[in-house]
Amino acid sequence: MSTSGHGRPVDGTAGSARLERVAPRSARLAAVAGAAHRAQQLIRRAPFTAALVLTLWIVGAATGSLVDGPVLEEVGFGLSSPLWTALTSMLWCANLLGYLGTTALLLVFGPVAEREFGSLRTAALFVSTHVVGVFLGAGLVRLGVPTGWVWLDYLQTDLAVVPSAGVVGLALALSFRLPALWRRRVRLLVVIALLVLALYSGYLEDVLRLSGGMAGLVIGWFAVRSRPAPSAPTHEETRVLVALLLAASALGPIVVMLSPFPNGPLSWFSDLVAVSQPDAETIADLCADPEWANECRTMTVQASYDRLPAMMMSVLPALLLLALAEGLRRGRRFAWWGALSLNLGLAGLMGWYVWNYVRFADQSVTPGQLMEFGIPLLLPLAIVIVLLSTRKHFPLATGVRRFWTITGSGFLALSALYVFGGYLIRDQFAPEATFTELVADLPARFLPPGYLGLLPARFRADDIVATLLFEYTGMVFWLVVLIGLLQVSWRARPVCADSAAAQARALMVAHGGTSLSYMTTWRGNHYWFTPDGSAAVAYRVVATIALTVGDPIGAPDARREAVRGFASFCAHQGWTPCLYSISAELRDTVAAHGWQTVQVAEDTVIPLPPLSFTGKKWQDVRTALNKATKEGITAEWWTWRDAPLALTDQIRSISSEWVADKGLPEMGFTLGGLDELSGDGVRLLIAVDADRTVHGITSWLPVYVDGTVTGWTLDFMRRRASGFRGSMEFLIASAALTLREEGAEFLSLSGAPLARLDRGERPRALQRVLDLTGQVLEPVYGFRSLFAFKAKFQPVYRPMFMAYPDSAALPRIANAVSRAYLPGMSARQGLRLASKVIIRRDARKPAVRH
Repeated sequence: MSTSGHGRPVDGTAGSARLERVAPRSARLAAVAGAAHRAQQLIRRAPFTAALVLTLWIVGAATGSLVDGPVLEEVGFGLSSPLWTALTSMLWCANLLGYLGTTALLLVFGPVAEREFGSLRTAALFVSTHVVGVFLGAGLVRLGVPTGWVWLDYLQTDLAVVPSAGVVGLALALSFRLPALWRRRVRLLVVIALLVLALYSGYLEDVLRLSGGMAGLVIGWFAVRSRPAPSAPTHEETRVLVALLLAASALGPIVVMLSPFPNGPLSWFSDLVAVSQPDAETIADLCADPEWANECRTMTVQASYDRLPAMMMSVLPALLLLALAEGLRRGRRFAWWGALSLNLGLAGLMGWYVWNYVRFADQSVTPGQLMEFGIPLLLPLAIVIVLLSTRKHFPLATGVRRFWTITGSGFLALSALYVFGGYLIRDQFAPEATFTELVADLPARFLPPGYLGLLPARFRADDIVATLLFEYTGMVFWLVVLIGLLQVSWRARPVCADSAAAQARALMVAHGGTSLSYMTTWRGNHYWFTPDGSAAVAYRVVATIALTVGDPIGAPDARREAVRGFASFCAHQGWTPCLYSISAELRDTVAAHGWQTVQVAEDTVIPLPPLSFTGKKWQDVRTALNKATKEGITAEWWTWRDAPLALTDQIRSISSEWVADKGLPEMGFTLGGLDELSGDGVRLLIAVDADRTVHGITSWLPVYVDGTVTGWTLDFMRRRASGFRGSMEFLIASAALTLREEGAEFLSLSGAPLARLDRGERPRALQRVLDLTGQVLEPVYGFRSLFAFKAKFQPVYRPMFMAYPDSAALPRIANAVSRAYLPGMSARQGLRLASKVIIRRDARKPAVRH
């Protein structure tokens, strides 16, 4: 029992119960209020989009069509339907998934289109692309019907409701107003998705959706085009294009597997790339005919597979294509060879099938049958042609020796396990397997179930151990192959020679740069040099993001060109460059070339010549200096190599205590630790008392201009938990006085990550996210507290920025930055960080009053 401020007893348990009831209710109310606010913003900024979304859902609900769709005979569009169904077909969707997908597309593209065109023009584009698209699609189907193609015969009797035709048409018309990079991406992703659905799923709504997109491109070209035609795709964009083409050829068959009744012209191509298990009815029909005894036995074996290995092995070719597509996106030569070989194999297998069909046909082949079986053959051949014509864009050789060693060893080990292990339990197969039969059956264990018809079925597994060997041998092997392929794609690391580090350090000393220039010499950085060696960029690669440290180092007139050359180098390597903690001058330079920028830190600089600790603003600093004198604490300059062992041991102990208190690893990248104290030119300023007890330590990095040290940057800061409380103020003030006497022009207290000065500017969305991140991490790392502490020294504030050429890479950049700062964080430490953030943030919340 406790007492409130008014003296009334308060039952802690009852209070907690009330809080638990109130908190969820408050959270629900806040969520509802937030959703209402977002809806209000959507209605105000994009009234047509909001009205169309509401109309779709209201009409669908009122007619009971949200789950199963409307009665197509009444509102659906078809080749023989009344003309007015071209309009009614855009007010309903086929099912709930259609409503959700169309709504998502509208919310993505609708507000952007209304901001660009206005609401009335957006509505006109939506309606016109829909109407033109459905009539265009119907006309193309009608023109193809005389060929006798079974697919087109089906389409001429099909009915569809497809508001998404107008949405994708609007999106592709909008692409003419987008920057070149996003223009290609929107068109590429939308058109490939439309082609995959039309060619593999193949319903009338898929065809009309594709024709609606084509109508959007044509109308956009004539009606809304304002930007000049983009130049040819860059080196990096070509890789993405080829990778997406290969990925689409893999995802299409998966669409067919998930579709209950696939009907597209490429639907049977999925039998080569992704094959589902045969159903019991099909097997029964086949086994009823004695002439199909062998096929019956094979299908029985296929159907006996458990769900996991059957699913994995059925989509195996598709997974291989996706893994190779990732390698192509990163410019890997091995992925080019793998994709070429796999598609040549698929083309050969399909060609063999078509040849046999034509050869043994009972009657002459019609044009429709040629199209039905010939078009799927064109897909792998087209990919082969694209690969051959773009070969120069995939020059990166990677070390695949380890991949071949692991996969080869895995194949031999699993083969031996299957043959010898299967022989030991041969009675668990039906019929009982012999050693020779196990060896002959071994190739079938590594084939997808759909390919088992190419080999005779000798036996099936009849017990649990035999089932594990029979079904999981191939799955385990191909999992190893897939993981190996991805690792070879991801693990292309630069090699940093000692000579490169020495050359970069010489440039840093000779020419200097920003206050972070010395950090470019730290371990873990790699270097790219301009062709003449006059400038260098220090970087580290994290998950295909080439993360730089500060501005380029070297001759001032070569630094700007170094950024452009480094970006080209990254594109060649399949990396995305990210310039981190750069100056405002470099930010302006790269922004002029279309790079996006955001502030990530604030450098705090103390000009030394006019420095004077007088006035009320310097009260805390003067107090620290005076108290240190009274307590007999002095500031001593050392280098790590020259410092006595008694001092360095205490420094290690203080640092270990600080790390242990947080329970998290030390941050790195632009924040130095113990390892960085021993760098050449680094000076330590230590606060010690008469007993030689270390109360605090700071490290100072030199800043060079034309070979001369003109300033110093504060890096390492640690204070003994039980020591002199004003040791940091005392050390920084002492360093300022001493270094000013030595002729230094400034001190930089370094940048405080995720903290910045409020300059009255309205932050953009990304800036707000970074501000929120700094606020969330404040209870653990105290970035903002550190920023507030540095304000005691009346510094000059200089913003530090992050620049990147592609906003689509932001999630990967965020991952790279976090891993660069916390490279050694384990999963347990990550959970500990999350728990500390939550606990300390909740502890600072005000109590709820009743």
